[in-house]
Amino acid sequence: MDIGQIAGLIAAIAFAILAGFMIYPLIRLGKLFDQIAQTVKDTGDHALPALDEGVTTVQKVNRSLEDVNTISDAAQRSATNVGALTDLYGSFLGKPVIKAASAVWALKATAQDFLNRRAAGRHTEPSPLSDASKGE
Repeated sequence: MDIGQIAGLIAAIAFAILAGFMIYPLIRLGKLFDQIAQTVKDTGDHALPALDEGVTTVQKVNRSLEDVNTISDAAQRSATNVGALTDLYGSFLGKPVIKAASAVWALKATAQDFLNRRAAGRHTEPSPLSDASKGE
């Protein structure tokens, strides 16, 4: 054996030792890739049913919101109708009641003034109606 063959033999042994040392990390890296692939597969298997359940939940929430919208529309229409009826009753009954009340008050003030003058022997006492007219 000459020097070139010995150098080649040493290089081959060194390469075999290096390859031997590299096999263990490569095997571990292969196992890591297998675990990653299994994790991705499991995640996909679990994600699809979860997405389906999420879609179902969103559809149910949308139906509930449609019901709430229907109820709120009905409540808004009812409030509008009650407001309109209140305005109608206020304009229909309010003005005549105010006029009748003011006429009764004026009649009462006139009667009190008349009775006070009669009881005082025709001495004029200021009436609440005449005091109010002096101030204006």
